[in-house]
Amino acid sequence: MAELSNMSLPREVAAGLRKDLGAFILKVFLTVSPGDEYLHNWHIDAIVHELMQIVNGENRRLIITQPPRSLKSICTSVALVAWWLGHDPSKRFICVSYSSELAEKLAGQFRLVVQSDWYRALFPNVRFVKDTAADLTTSKNGGRIAVSVGGTLTGLGADVIIIDDPLKAEDAQSDKARGRVNDWYQSTLLSRLDDKREGTIILVMQRLHEDDLAGRLLSQTEHRDEKSWRHLDLPAIAEE
Repeated sequence: MAELSNMSLPREVAAGLRKDLGAFILKVFLTVSPGDEYLHNWHIDAIVHELMQIVNGENRRLIITQPPRSLKSICTSVALVAWWLGHDPSKRFICVSYSSELAEKLAGQFRLVVQSDWYRALFPNVRFVKDTAADLTTSKNGGRIAVSVGGTLTGLGADVIIIDDPLKAEDAQSDKARGRVNDWYQSTLLSRLDDKREGTIILVMQRLHEDDLAGRLLSQTEHRDEKSWRHLDLPAIAEE
């Protein structure tokens, strides 16, 4: 632990990172994208607000729709999971993407964060006892599992499911591809929540079709007695 103490952040900085998810997102960005310029914008504040509603238990169903290359994956699939695990190492996450390549890329970015000296100094109680390409498990039996749409989830459960770009843009006009995503969500993914009433689902994606997963879930909320989804829509060009 002496080595970690040497890497400790100034006390006020560490306190800010533990308390403020927005500040933590910036630190994560600088860790996974060294050399890139971080351009803060109001949409990140809006995302952080909605994610904190989730963390605090004020909402359990969230859809965020936003264009590509707007930090949606870093905010949700990487930073949120790392920050939440820092506060509760027993929390179990399943993170879903449209392909195994994307799922493993995001898992790799998450690993880069939680294995960093600054993270281990910030959250010394988080210890990982399993570390594979898709699965990082803590000593408290929490952790992050990465899976692609259609992947095997037998025997796996989660407190929080994060779905990050479940549909490839090139497949958006394919009824079969959209149906595969929507059906897998309904028939397989939903059953992975350990607590169906208290479990949390976050969907973050670019809108690609009126019947993509975001459209399907919003339609179900509107027309059926389904658990209500809160929707944060961040279009590429904001309108009054």
